Amino acid sequence: MMDDLTPSAIVKELDKYIIGQKEAKKCVAIALRNRYRRKLLSDEMKDEITPKNIIMIGPTGVGKTEIARRLAKLVSAPFIKVEATKFTEVGYVGRDVESMIRDLANTSIRLVKQREEEKVEQKVAELVNDRLLEIIAPSASKQGEMSAYEMYFGGKGTYQKAPENDEKIRDLDERRESLRVSLKEGRLEDMVIELTVSGSSNINIGTIGQSGMDEMTMNMGDVLGNLWPKRDKKRKATVAQARVILASEEAQKLLDMDSITEEGLRLAEQEGIIFLDEIDKIASGSSKGVGPDVSREGVQRDILPVVEGCTVNTKYGPIKTDYILFIGAGAFHSSKVTDLIPELQGRFPIKVKLDNLTEEDFKNILTQPQNAIIKQYKELLRVEGVDLSFSDDSLEYIAKIAFMENETSENIGARRLHTVMEKLLAEISFYAPDYDQETFVVTKEYVEASFKEEEEGLINDTAKYII
Repeated sequence: MMDDLTPSAIVKELDKYIIGQKEAKKCVAIALRNRYRRKLLSDEMKDEITPKNIIMIGPTGVGKTEIARRLAKLVSAPFIKVEATKFTEVGYVGRDVESMIRDLANTSIRLVKQREEEKVEQKVAELVNDRLLEIIAPSASKQGEMSAYEMYFGGKGTYQKAPENDEKIRDLDERRESLRVSLKEGRLEDMVIELTVSGSSNINIGTIGQSGMDEMTMNMGDVLGNLWPKRDKKRKATVAQARVILASEEAQKLLDMDSITEEGLRLAEQEGIIFLDEIDKIASGSSKGVGPDVSREGVQRDILPVVEGCTVNTKYGPIKTDYILFIGAGAFHSSKVTDLIPELQGRFPIKVKLDNLTEEDFKNILTQPQNAIIKQYKELLRVEGVDLSFSDDSLEYIAKIAFMENETSENIGARRLHTVMEKLLAEISFYAPDYDQETFVVTKEYVEASFKEEEEGLINDTAKYII
């Protein structure tokens, strides 16, 4: 897939979800393509090349997080987002910086496990149907009380072990085959059955170790292994619910967790992406040495070795951070990138500034992305049988309101559109189930009336100003 993902192709994919911000998209596209190029090099040269980390500078809501998240999703790379402000330096109560690497390991292993489960999905479905069939109508070799099938359909009698009458055996086999077909076709999903669920032998105990305060629990089952007996328990569930429970059990039997863990750690090391948000909040700025700033430089110094390249111990094994791509982000309103310690600045050689959203950007955000806000609201109201549509001039007016509100108050970027749209469509959403009409067209006049009549609220001043 990476053969086709040239930098221009990556930008084109990002354009489907994020409006504008061409420079930021180009930076992350190059970083992603460089990973592909590195894979094709000799092992000796490969070890010498490390990712060029990026700092995105721009106000909230302009697409910083979304660019990084979509980039990772594009190539199915392990991705986590963390806030720099939740970390504290060693000696303070809070999370240590190495916890983000442990979180990345968890995410990566979960991603690999999900891929492997998809590979055995068909086999698991067959095994689940076999187990469900044995619960609903036990085979002739099984002895039991009245089957779930008989209880569900009001039958009588019990299945006896090894019936001597061949005709009874044939009848039982025919019934089981009929039930097997019904299970495959999903006709018995509402039937209530009783199944045995594997119990857990795990006991959580508190421990304090070098992994920090965020991993305070150790699983007793992991320590004692099979020495601690597991207790199975019975529970009632519908066939549909039982499928989920049994599928998890059967998948666990088919998966090689050692291989999954090994691949997950490799994937985290070589392809992991960590989005370090609010990095500007740990910059000392002009108030250095005052109040909480005494720990900010300490957090930066703790982050430095992780970004620079070190080995972090996780419960799955050690992870080298040398080849993980770090993307820092922050508004940098009251501080500058140069307020970060020089060593950390050096580990983020690429700095890109994201643009504030214009009126035209707001209009495009409403309509163009594959997950556009307008499309979301249309689909939500279509559930109620209402076909919602917007005139072109109404979209321009909505974009203008959102833009002016950001200009006259706090700039929260594209998130302002959610505020505007919720206010605009509040009445429509409330009465949608009671509407007799099947279509509703939002016009410019409707938008004007919605905000003109508002006497106080988030949009009031801007609406008055525009009108």
